[in-house]
Amino acid sequence: MGKVICAGLGPGDPDLMSMRASRAVKAARQVAYFRKKGRQGNARRTVEGLLTHDCIEHAMEYPVTTEIPFADSCYVDALANFYDAWAGRLADLAATEDIVVLCEGDPFFFGSFMHLYIRLHGRVEMEVIPGITGMTGCWNAAGLPVAWGDDVCTVLMGTLGEDKLAHHMIKADAIVVMKTGRNLLKVRRALETAGRLDEAWLVERGTMPGQRVVRLVDADIVDSPYFATVIVPGNGRRPMVVE
Repeated sequence: MGKVICAGLGPGDPDLMSMRASRAVKAARQVAYFRKKGRQGNARRTVEGLLTHDCIEHAMEYPVTTEIPFADSCYVDALANFYDAWAGRLADLAATEDIVVLCEGDPFFFGSFMHLYIRLHGRVEMEVIPGITGMTGCWNAAGLPVAWGDDVCTVLMGTLGEDKLAHHMIKADAIVVMKTGRNLLKVRRALETAGRLDEAWLVERGTMPGQRVVRLVDADIVDSPYFATVIVPGNGRRPMVVE
C-alpha cells in the first residue's frame, strides 16, 4: 500500500517551498496537480526542474472555472463529480505506491486538495505537508507588516457580495482579500465604502515572475490576474518608536 502525499508548495517561488515538500516532490514517482484546461498550472510551474525524468504526471483539469457562476447548480454538480472521480483515481493509484499531489499555498487554507481530503479520509493513508500561504508571500513581498499587537485580521473572498465585503471591512483591523481578479472593481468600491481604500495595496503574482505591488487607489483595475491579493495592514498596539 502506498499513500497520498499532498505537498504544500507555498506562494509560488520555488525557493519558498519547505525542505520536506521539496524532498517529497523530488522523490515522487507519480504526481497529480490541478490546472485549468489548456494551461500548465501554477503548481506544475512551481516544481519545474524538480521532478525526475520518469515521473508520471496526472493533470487534474477542472471541468469549469469561471465560465458559469459558482452558485449555479451546474457548477456545483460539475465540481462534485470532478472531485469524486479524482478521489477514486488517487485511491486506486495509492493502492500500489505513493502519489504526490501538488498544492499551491497551504493545502488546508482554501486549497482544492481539501475537497479530495474529505473524500479520501478513511479510504487511504494520507500525509499533508504544510506550505506558506499565498497571502503570507504577498505581504512579505510587498514589505507590509500586517497584524500588530491585538489587531483582528480578516480574510475575505472577492467573490462575496459588495455589501457583505464592506460589512466585514468596516469591522476589521487588517484585511486580506483573495480571489480578486475580475472582482477587483467590486473590492475597490467596498473598501471605499468602508473608508479603507487609501490604506489598501494590490499585490499581483506575489513572489512569482511578473510580481507587481501598487497602491490599490493607483492601480489599473480593468485587467487584474487571477493571482492578485488586496492587503490592508492593521495599525494596532505596538511600542512607540524612539527617535
